[in-house]
Amino acid sequence: MRIGIVTATYSPSRNGVATSTALYARGLRERGHDVRIFAPRHPLMPPAEHGVYRLNTSFAGARALGAPPDYPVMLAPGPRLTARLPLRDLDVLHTMHPFLAGQLALKWARLSGAPVVYTAHTQYDEYLHYAPVPPRVGRAIIRPHIGAFARRVQAVLAPGQAMVDMLREYGYAGRVEVFPNPVDLAAFRDVSGAAIRAEYHLPADAPLVVALGRLAPEKNLETLLHAYDVARASRPELRLLVIGDGPSRAALQQAAPEGVTFTGPLPYARIPAALSAADVFLTASTSEVLPMSMIEALAAGVPLVAARSPAALDLIREGVNGTVRDGAPQALADGLLTALHPATLPAWQAQARESAVAYDLGTRAAALEAVYRGVLGTRPRRAPAPR
Repeated sequence: MRIGIVTATYSPSRNGVATSTALYARGLRERGHDVRIFAPRHPLMPPAEHGVYRLNTSFAGARALGAPPDYPVMLAPGPRLTARLPLRDLDVLHTMHPFLAGQLALKWARLSGAPVVYTAHTQYDEYLHYAPVPPRVGRAIIRPHIGAFARRVQAVLAPGQAMVDMLREYGYAGRVEVFPNPVDLAAFRDVSGAAIRAEYHLPADAPLVVALGRLAPEKNLETLLHAYDVARASRPELRLLVIGDGPSRAALQQAAPEGVTFTGPLPYARIPAALSAADVFLTASTSEVLPMSMIEALAAGVPLVAARSPAALDLIREGVNGTVRDGAPQALADGLLTALHPATLPAWQAQARESAVAYDLGTRAAALEAVYRGVLGTRPRRAPAPR
C-alpha cells in the first residue's frame, strides 16, 4: 500500500505522537509498504529523510499557542508546493490531529480518492491553559470541531479508553477502535542502565525511581516530588531520576527535595538504558491517554506506580506489573514502598516486561495494516485530474 501520514509533530520533536508515528512508519515499511510522512519543518531535522516531506512552519505561531519549542506549528502548503507532493496515488491517509493536519488529510483525500484514518491521541481539554483564549471559549470551539472531524473520516482509532470517552463527550457516536501505541521491544533487550547510573552519580545499589515526560503543569509533578519525598522518609537511600524538559523544569529543580536528579531531554536512543537503570516508574499525571513512556517502562522491566487515571487503568494489572493509587502524595508514596519491597519487586519487574509484549512494534504494525485494508473499500470519490 501507498500510505500517507499527515502529522503536526514528528521526529526530532520529543513527544509520544512523534515517537509512535516514527515507529509505525518503520514497522509498516518493514512490512513492505510505501510510507510517506507529511510533517512540519524542524530546525534539527536531518538534511535527508527517506519518505518524509516537510511543510513550512511558524515558530511565532507556536509561541503564541504556548507550544513547546520543539513543536513548531505547521502551515498549510500553497498550491505550488501541494502540486509537488506525492499525493494522488495514495491508497490511504492517516492523521493524528483534527486541526490543520487533519484538514489537509481530508483535502488530500479528495485528490487521491483515499480513505482517511484518524487516531485521537490528545485530551485537548487538559491543555487549554496554553491557549490564548479562556478555557470556556476554547472548549466551546474544540469539542464540536473534533466531533465533526471524526464523523468525516473512515476509521477512528484511540490509544486508550480515555480517548474513547473524550470522543463521546465531544459528540462522536460512531465506532472507535482502541488501538494502543507501539514499542520497539528489541531496543530494550539486553540493555544495561549501569552507564546511566554512573553518568548521573547514582549509586549502583540505591533503589531508583524514574519519571519520564514533558515537565509541564498538566503532569502534576509537584505531587510526584512530594510523593517521592514522603517515601524517602522510610527509605533514605531512595533516589529519583527525572527525564525530560518543559516549562516547569526550572521551578521543579529549585523546589526538588534531596536525592532528585534532572537529566533534561535525552535522545530517544538513550531512553531504553535510562529506564533500565530504574527499579520503579512513577507518574502522578491524570491527563495521560496511553503514554509511550509508561509502555516503554514496561518494556524495560520497570513496574509502574501511577495516580488513578484511564491510562493507568488500561496499562496496569494491579499487583502484577504495578499499582494504581489515589493521586495524593501519601498514597503514591505507599505505592512506591510497596513496589520497592524485596518481596514484591522481582515479580513485578518480570511481569512488567511480559505485559509489554502486546505492544511490540511488529504486532502493532500488522494490526494497523489490517485497519488500512479494512477501509480501502470506503474510498471517497476521487477528484478529477487537472487539465
